[in-house]
Parts: sequence; C-alpha cells; structure tokens
Amino acid sequence: MAMATDPITQRESGLHRSLSERQLAMIAIGGAIGTGLFLGSTLAISLAGPAVILSYVFGAIIALLMIWALSEMSVVHPTAGSFGVYAEEYLNPYSGFVVRWTYWLAQVIAIGGEVTAAGIYTQYWLPNVPLWYFVIAYSIILIGVNAANVKAFGEFEYWFAMIKVVVIALFIILGLGVLIFGWGGMPNVGFVNWVSHQGFFPHGVWGAWCAMLIVIFSFYGVEVVSVTSGEAKNPEKSLPRAMRSMVLRLTLFYVIAIAIVVAVVPWTQAGLHSGVTTSPFVLVFRDVGIPAAAGIMNFVVLTAALSSMNTNLYLTTRMMFSLSRSRFAPQSFGRLAQNGAPRNALLLSTVGLALAAILSVVYADTAYFYLFGISIFGGILVWMFVLATVLAFRRKRAAQGLPPSPLQMPLYPWSAIFGLVALFGILLTAFPDGLQVAWYAGVPYIVVISIIYYFVRRGTQTPAQAPDAPEHKSAS
Repeated sequence: MAMATDPITQRESGLHRSLSERQLAMIAIGGAIGTGLFLGSTLAISLAGPAVILSYVFGAIIALLMIWALSEMSVVHPTAGSFGVYAEEYLNPYSGFVVRWTYWLAQVIAIGGEVTAAGIYTQYWLPNVPLWYFVIAYSIILIGVNAANVKAFGEFEYWFAMIKVVVIALFIILGLGVLIFGWGGMPNVGFVNWVSHQGFFPHGVWGAWCAMLIVIFSFYGVEVVSVTSGEAKNPEKSLPRAMRSMVLRLTLFYVIAIAIVVAVVPWTQAGLHSGVTTSPFVLVFRDVGIPAAAGIMNFVVLTAALSSMNTNLYLTTRMMFSLSRSRFAPQSFGRLAQNGAPRNALLLSTVGLALAAILSVVYADTAYFYLFGISIFGGILVWMFVLATVLAFRRKRAAQGLPPSPLQMPLYPWSAIFGLVALFGILLTAFPDGLQVAWYAGVPYIVVISIIYYFVRRGTQTPAQAPDAPEHKSAS
C-alpha cells in the first residue's frame, strides 16, 4: 500500500487517520460552497447579468479539471501537504515552497473574508451590533473546533455542510416551482428575466468574462479533499468516491442555483449596487412573499460562511504543518498535540482572523472585497501550479517506470493544458474595477517570496528530509 512505503507520505506522518468516507464527501462539498457562491455571486451577477450562468458553467469545467488532477495525484500520495508536496517532488523545491506559502496566505486572507461575511449575515437580525463583535465571537468558536482532534472537526463540518446541501436542494426545488407554477401570489414568471432588462448579455461577453474572477473564487475549496487525504481512513477508496460526489453536487448546485436566482429575481435587483448586505438567495425568498423563509435562508448562508471558514482554517493549518515538515517553515509548526492536531500551525493561521477583525472596524463597508481582492491572485496561481504539476507527475512516473495512478485525469494532456490557459487568461485580463488590488499585492508578493526562498534554501537541509524521528513518534 502506498502509505506504508511512500517517503512523501511518511514525511508528514503522525496525523491521525480518522476521517470517514461520509465525512470526506461532506467536507469536500462544504469546503467548496461558501460565501463565494452566496455573497460573491452578487458581484458576479452585477458584472455579467443573466450571462453569469455561462460564467458558472465555465467555472465548473475548470474546477472539474482541478478535481481530476488532484484525484490522480492524491490517490498515489495521500498526504496533508497535497499539491504543495507534489509540486516540490515533481516540479522543483521552489515550486513546492511557493505553492504552499501562497496557498497558505491566500486562504488565511480568505478566512478573514469568510468571517467578515458571517458577521454581515448576522447583522441581518442585529443591524445595530458592530461587525467586529461577530468577527471575534465566530473566530474564537472555530479556533476551538480546529484545536480538537480531526474526528471531531470532521463531524462538526459534516453537519455544517449538510445544512447547506439540504437547503440548496430545497431552494432549487422551490425555485423551479416558482418559475413553473408560481408561488405566494407571484405568477409563474418562467425564464423571462433571463432576457429582460437589456437582454442575456447586458454588459456583453466581456462582462461575463470579467465575472470569471468571482466565479473561480466561488469554487475555491475543491482542494480540501486532497488535503484531507492525509487524515483519511482509507484514502485509496474514499478519495475517488468523495471526488466524484463533489463533481456532481458542485455542478448541480452552482449552475442550477445561479440560474434560478437570475430567473426569479431580475439581475438588476440581485446584483451589487451600494454594497454587500444581502445575499441574492435571500432576495429570492423575499420576492416570492415568504419573509420567514428569507430569515431561514440567511441562517443557511451564515452557516455556509462559517463552514467554509472552518474548512479554510483546517486547510491553512495543514499547509503550514506541511511546510514545517519540509523544513520550509520553523519546525515548531510541524509538531502535533496528543490529539493529533498541529496546534502551533493553527495559531499561526489565525492571523487572517485578526486582520479581519481590524478591517471590520476600520473599513466596515469594504472589508470583504478588500480581503477578496488580495487572496484571488494567489488562489489562481496555485491552481495553475496544480495543473502544471499533474503534467510533470504523469511524465516523471512514466520515465521512472512507475505504475500509473489508479485514477487518471481524462483527456490528458489537453485537459490540463486547457485549464492552464484558461486560468492564465482569467488572471491576466478578468479584473473588474476595484479588484486591481490583487495585482498590486500579488506581483510584489511573488518577488518577495522568491527572495525568501533562496535565503531559506541556502540555510536549510534538503527539503525532502523529514524532521527528527522522535518528534514523529511522540506526535503519534
């Protein structure tokens, strides 16, 4: 079995393999459905109008390519460092360093965005309470969850994600009922709103393309399955099943749900106008005359934000743990508590929550998009590295005479190349006004992280070397 002899997996030993197949599947969908869909879709609709449906279809295709690539590599090397470790092994150590640090930073900032969004949703009921109160309260709760053992985290996230899955399914059923039969005194509007209000492409094809930046952000989190492979009970069997279920659910939930939103509510009302205060999903329930349901839906999108934040905190913690085990970060972050949790790495990963608390006070009206703009550059860059890595993974294993992965990426290599080109195009051109901050922060970051790498590389041992054995054993 790969886990018994694989040095890549052995390097990150000590984590408890406690996540069951049902937990993996639900964590996967929970990590991918968060504020990017419920809150970020507001901006996407503003940019593209009804054509945002096509934006989400294209985004789902790119996410599918990512899932395929990660599946192929994760089944062979089920490890917490996941794509960061694969980049180190199959591209070069520099890539492994940059991918993990970039992903860590992007997700740390994304955590700040999620907790800020959660506070915004809570103000739906308590509008007079300052945003930073909720930011601090939610941060304390979810830090506690992640400090527990991974089995407890998995169960907590399972039920958090279950709320999203069930309610989105009900939302789709109710939405279709409204469109076809009418509801609460509202006539069956059909799909007229797709072409009313300046047509299906009110801002042209370019508007739909610019929305891709927000759409790709909506799919962030699909990587979580490959990261959880380091703590899965039976990764060889559970990972492929979790990946397949995630592909189906993501495609249905994202594309159909967004299509219903812009069909029931005119895009001019569902889009962003004077700031992000209400999810377009809540507007659907309000417009069909079910105010209680709007409150319920707001609770759902609140749990979605908290669930996504919880998963992202898990991701950043494991990524920092992996960096430490590769000697790309201080060794203290690679140590494990008795319950198997890398608590030192967790504490470092909470800096995004502290940043969110500060920004929610200083820039309460713009905090979410400020955080989003900074993290989007790093996120797309990491996805590009993943697709480049799977090309090297397949090529190097064939050259070494190693057996192919039991789960292979379809349409290889063209599928990986297509994903790379699409992501590069989005990163290069699809930046709407106000989000150029991503480039202003992203380019200097790459320069700085590259300089840091060469200093770190000069002063350390070979990155592939594991930390001292006693540290592993005591952690287990």
